[in-house]
Amino acid sequence: PASVSEGNEDKDYFIIRDGVRYAGTHLIIDVYGADRLDELSHVETALRDAVDAANATLLHIHLHHFTPNGGISGVAVLSESHISVHTWPERNFAALDIFMCGDTNPQRAVDVLRAAFQPDRLEIGEHRRGQI
Repeated sequence: PASVSEGNEDKDYFIIRDGVRYAGTHLIIDVYGADRLDELSHVETALRDAVDAANATLLHIHLHHFTPNGGISGVAVLSESHISVHTWPERNFAALDIFMCGDTNPQRAVDVLRAAFQPDRLEIGEHRRGQI
């Protein structure tokens, strides 16, 4: 996230929603019964599409493919924070975090990830980080 300029809160990219000012929305997502969790190129495409859908700015993606189970861990680093992924294809499970500040819509990223991995079940916890 962008840093706060000395004496200029208008440029800190904090969000104001429902009368509350906070740094950003952090979604903790668990997907169960998911597909394609061991396909590196598919995971990267899903992250790129999620970033675009959320109206975020991609800076860098780093993914690591583990062997022998094929799990993938990685992060899409954003100007507005990050999306991280950790997969357990042998259990059809993935844990994802989406943290975004500024003028983004992280819920749209969830919709893209749901479509990409086709889970049987998806659970989301939402936290407002940095409430002031």
